[in-house]
Amino acid sequence: MTYKIKPLSPWREKIHEIIFEADTPAGKAFDVTLLVLIVASVATVMLETVDSIQERYGTLLFVLEWLFTILFTIEYILRMLSVRRPMAYATSFFGVIDLLAIIPTYLEFFFAGSHYLVVVRALRLLRVFRIFKLGHFLKEGAVITTALRASRVKITVFLVFILLVVVIIGSVMYLVEGGQEGTGFTSIPRSVYWAIVTLTTVGYGDIAPTTTLGQFLAAVVMILGYGVIAVPTGIVTSEIVNAKDEAEITTQCCPSCAQEGHDADAEYCKYCGEELNSHEGENQGWRL
Repeated sequence: MTYKIKPLSPWREKIHEIIFEADTPAGKAFDVTLLVLIVASVATVMLETVDSIQERYGTLLFVLEWLFTILFTIEYILRMLSVRRPMAYATSFFGVIDLLAIIPTYLEFFFAGSHYLVVVRALRLLRVFRIFKLGHFLKEGAVITTALRASRVKITVFLVFILLVVVIIGSVMYLVEGGQEGTGFTSIPRSVYWAIVTLTTVGYGDIAPTTTLGQFLAAVVMILGYGVIAVPTGIVTSEIVNAKDEAEITTQCCPSCAQEGHDADAEYCKYCGEELNSHEGENQGWRL
């Protein structure tokens, strides 16, 4: 027996159209307004950290931050109400980002300074690609995501190998430099820190070998670092070349789980299997 999820009521369907869809005048106006509020909110938090501005406009910035938070909270509740599967939306990428965008301000009651974390709202600006129909960006973004997903096993093995290398190098450097005064190699963890900084070609200079053998090992690690940088780049690049999914994607949003990125001719959501709100002749309007 197949369980059929109850369709949205007319008012919830209307809210879904305004909030999630960017191809209607009301939907686009809502999204553009939302982007303006996000930018203003992030700017408010950033300006609050400037002492001179904080002293002069601190109260105004405080009020604005709470106003933005209340508006984003109402928006989040409406998003939850306008989908058939609220938890599916809540656990999606944008659902998590939308929740993280409002939590920090409320956490301020328990942890001082936590409201500065609302800068995570900037991630919500990723919706600009959908709103202004920058479909080629969405498509290229999907290719990169696919490549990174396909590369995760190789990159994990590579990172484990690098971890082993820096532990070995750090231990050797501690044996070589540990007895020298003022070098900074006071423990194996400190030496491993030096190995990581050197291998990644950052080179802070706060710890440096002084013996001839230690300097020789440091030179080897520096040269090795250039080769190490190229490995993950090559892995991801090869997977991008192999990502040949040429499916035409749309900005259509599933009314059930709120996921996007469906094919232009899709009738059902590829994430939850529910029927999409696509009508005859509308696919041309959705196509990017």
